[in-house]
Amino acid sequence: MKKVYSAAKSALDGLLFDGMTIAAGGFGLCGIPENLIQSIKESGVKNLTIASNNAGVDGFGLGLLLQDMQVKKMISSYVGENDLFMQQYLAGDLEIEFNPQGTLAERLRAGGAGIPGFYTATGVGTKIAEGKELKEFDGKTYVLERGLKADLAIVKAWKGDEQGNLTYRKTAMNFNPECATAGTVTVAEVEELVPVGALDKMSIHTPGVYVQRIFEGKHEKRIEQRTTRAA
Repeated sequence: MKKVYSAAKSALDGLLFDGMTIAAGGFGLCGIPENLIQSIKESGVKNLTIASNNAGVDGFGLGLLLQDMQVKKMISSYVGENDLFMQQYLAGDLEIEFNPQGTLAERLRAGGAGIPGFYTATGVGTKIAEGKELKEFDGKTYVLERGLKADLAIVKAWKGDEQGNLTYRKTAMNFNPECATAGTVTVAEVEELVPVGALDKMSIHTPGVYVQRIFEGKHEKRIEQRTTRAA
């Protein structure tokens, strides 16, 4: 099966449709699949549900999809870096399903592992637990959270080989391994595409069995919040 594609657009060919659910790796602007996000924007697909820690920033990352009202719902844990995200939510134009950060990561991991649900103490006694099943274990109350699957997962890795094996670099790993397993189809963009056997076997974080398509893309390393000291 062909896995290597020339660019984001061709790697997404035939995968996008209105109303789909997309799991997107990244944390802020760190480890985001920026080329894939740009191609999704250019496709014009709409009514998307996106599971991602946050929505990038205004004008970059997932924030690009908010500009054209392509996103119907965000499944996220943090919204504070994107003014448009907050504006659309407060105006009722964007639905948000808030998740504690660890819960979101575990929902994606569970979905990728075929686990339909799990119990966690996080969120018990808050709005997070409203309408969800509660159960007591060893005298402590837990809330049932559902595993999360997506029609498409888009992830970013440092290096990948032609079989789709992926290695992430430092904190850019963040949500990418969990998203990679949660997609019915997973597309990976890498900073460097290497021959099979070139990756250190002990440093492969996502096995190629989870990745259906891969390409090498150019990346812009932006600073999310620039703080300077007065001269």
